[in-house]
Amino acid sequence: MLDAVLIQQCSDPTLKPAIVEQFIAKAGSQDPLAITVRSGNRVVLVPKPTTPEEALALIRNNLGRNTVRVGVTQYPAGLGIVEAGQLKPEMVELCENIRMGTALFAKVFRIVMKWYGNPTAKDVLPQVIDDAVIAWQTGYFEGMAVFRADDPGQVKITRPATTDSDESENGAHPNDDSAAAIPATETVASDPNKAEIRIDLSGIGARP
Repeated sequence: MLDAVLIQQCSDPTLKPAIVEQFIAKAGSQDPLAITVRSGNRVVLVPKPTTPEEALALIRNNLGRNTVRVGVTQYPAGLGIVEAGQLKPEMVELCENIRMGTALFAKVFRIVMKWYGNPTAKDVLPQVIDDAVIAWQTGYFEGMAVFRADDPGQVKITRPATTDSDESENGAHPNDDSAAAIPATETVASDPNKAEIRIDLSGIGARP
């Protein structure tokens, strides 16, 4: 488990530390140099990097051909990158990977929360987290490419209430289609990580 101080210092401030811990436990890795390469639904076996330089070389060798996830948050390495030369070396640095990953996951979380109707009942939160993790792993939620979708904006997700009126919202699941995909000059339906896009990290998929 990651150090609580590290999570506090490096993670996106819009996410409660407990949510960050669950996110990394469910979708991430304990190894800052962890590289996962997939071709479609198949995991590609690659040598385990032992240095940041080896990790970056491995990422560069696979970008454009395969889906590559990086570091403790398993951040999608191809996001916003057209050429391997645009790769940021900071991606394999522990704190920066947490910052980038939790910022992007926060957006995914907000997308899922909005679909659920931004519930405040705390017994709904585990399902929202599970769905957000699945969206992070697949890149899609209810047919939406979450990494390319608009950020629905800040929502209060860290202070669940327990009143009867809040509990009544548990069943509300409005399907909001307002989050539109950001136009991209390249679209790869099977791999949202390869689209040519820009991500605002400061603000910071269909399920099978």
